[in-house]
Amino acid sequence: MRAEGQAHIARIEKALALVRKFLDWDRALRRFDELNARVEDPTLWDKPKEAEAVMKERRRLEASIGAVNEIGREMQDAIEFVELGEMEGDEATIDEGIAALAALAERADQDKVTALLSGEADANDTYLEVHAGAGGTESQDWAEMLQRMYTRWAERHGYKVELVDYHAGEAAGIKSCTLLIKGENAYGYAKTESGVHRLVRISPYDSSARRHTSFSSVWVYPVIDDSFEIEVNPADLKIDTYRASGAGGQHVNTTDSAVRITHAPSGIVVASQIDRSQHKNREIAMGMLKARLFEEEMRKREEAASAEHASKSDIGWGHQIRSYVLQPYQQVKDLRTGVVSTAPGDVLDGALDPFMAAALSQRVTGEKVEVEDVD
Repeated sequence: MRAEGQAHIARIEKALALVRKFLDWDRALRRFDELNARVEDPTLWDKPKEAEAVMKERRRLEASIGAVNEIGREMQDAIEFVELGEMEGDEATIDEGIAALAALAERADQDKVTALLSGEADANDTYLEVHAGAGGTESQDWAEMLQRMYTRWAERHGYKVELVDYHAGEAAGIKSCTLLIKGENAYGYAKTESGVHRLVRISPYDSSARRHTSFSSVWVYPVIDDSFEIEVNPADLKIDTYRASGAGGQHVNTTDSAVRITHAPSGIVVASQIDRSQHKNREIAMGMLKARLFEEEMRKREEAASAEHASKSDIGWGHQIRSYVLQPYQQVKDLRTGVVSTAPGDVLDGALDPFMAAALSQRVTGEKVEVEDVD
C-alpha cells in the first residue's frame, strides 16, 4: 500500500487505541452489558433520578463503543478495497480506497475528542476567567485579546457567551473578566486552557517600536447544578457590593448591584455584575463559588490519581502553557503538547481546537513532551 494510505491507517489506529485506553476497553464492555441489563429491569424508573443517570451513562458508552467498532470495520473495508485495486492494477479503485481512509482518519480524530469529553462535568457550561499579569497596559491589552479569542472560539462552536464580570484596564485592555460560555461540552474543551499565556510582539504602546513580552492567565471551571453537592459555610464568606462597570461604559449601574464573594478557607474570590439586581448577582456569584470549589476538588482527585502537580501558578516566566509570537516571526506553540501553528492570526481569532484536542489526549496518555519555548 502507498505510504499515504499507511499514514492514514496509522492515524486511525492511534486514535482508536487512545479511546480504548481511555475507556478501559474490557471494563467498558462489561459495564455496558450491566447497564443494558439494568435498563431492561422494569423497576428502574421507580427512582427517576437514578434511572436518568443510568441512561446517560449507557448512551455515552454506547456512542463511544459503537464509534470504535464502526470505524474499525470501515477501516478494514477500505484496506481491502485498496488491496483489491492493487491486485487488479486499478488506480481509480486505489485512489477511492485511500480517499476513504483519509476521511475515516478525520472522523476518528473527531470521535476521539468526543469520547475524551466524558468527565463528570465535561458536558456542562463553563466559566472562563482572564487575568492580566504584571506589566500594566501591555498585559491588560493582551488580556483583552485573550477575551476576544475565547469569545470567537465559543462562537465558532455555536456557544452562547455572557460577560459575567469585567474590570477595565487603566489605559487600555482589561485587568480581568469572567465569561460564561453556554453549550454542550463547553467545559470539557475549555478546561485544557487553564494556565499562563505569553505574548511576544512589537508593542503598539512603545514609541520606540521595541519587542515586549506580556503574560495573562486563564482559569476555567464548570457550571454546576444542584446534582453536585457542594457545602459552603456562610461563616466562611465575606460578601462585598460595588458599583458595576462595563466595557466602553456599557451597562454601567448607578447602584451598588455588583457582588464579590471571598471564601476564606480557600482564598477563592468570585464576582458578578451581569445583572442589575444585587440579589441575582449574589445568586450567580454563589453558583460560581460552588463551581470553583467543585473544580478544585476535581483537580485534587486528578493529582492524586496521576501524582502530577498542576496547581495555579504565578503569572510570569517559566509557568506558561502556550507562547504566541507575532514578531520577528509568526508562531503559536503549546509548551505542553508541542502543537504549533504558524498562523497566529487564526489562533487569536478562535482556531483553538487542535491545541485542545492534543491536551485532552495527553491527559489520557500521560505522555510528556520536551518542548522548547519560542522567543
